[in-house]
Amino acid sequence: MNIERIGAGPRMSKAVVHGNTVYLAGQVADKTKGGAVVDQTREVLGIIDDLLKQAGTDKSKLLSATIWLTDMSTFADMNSAWDAWVSQGNTPARATVEAKLAAPDYKVEIAVIAAK
Repeated sequence: MNIERIGAGPRMSKAVVHGNTVYLAGQVADKTKGGAVVDQTREVLGIIDDLLKQAGTDKSKLLSATIWLTDMSTFADMNSAWDAWVSQGNTPARATVEAKLAAPDYKVEIAVIAAK
C-alpha cells in the first residue's frame, strides 16, 4: 500500500495518507501567532481544511481530533471557532488537553485523522 506525504520536511510531514486514512500533524497558527486563541483556532482550522483538500478529503470525514490549549480557561473561545467550523452530524471523537506548546506565542495546536 502506498504512503503519500504532504508537506514533507526533514523532521515531519504536515499530512500522511495511507490507504483511505489521512493523518495530519499538529497544526499551529502562523499569521495570528501571539493573538487570541479564537483567531489562532480559526487560522489552524483553515490550514486543516487546506491539508485535507490536498489529501483528497474534507472535514465531513474527520475520525478524531486532538486539541492542545496552553490555558484551559480559553476552552470556550476555542470551541466557539470549532463549533462554527465542524461539520454538524459528522463530529469526530475528540480530546482537548492543556499543555505547553513549542513556542509561547502558540495558544492552540490541533491534529486530526480523517477518512478519504
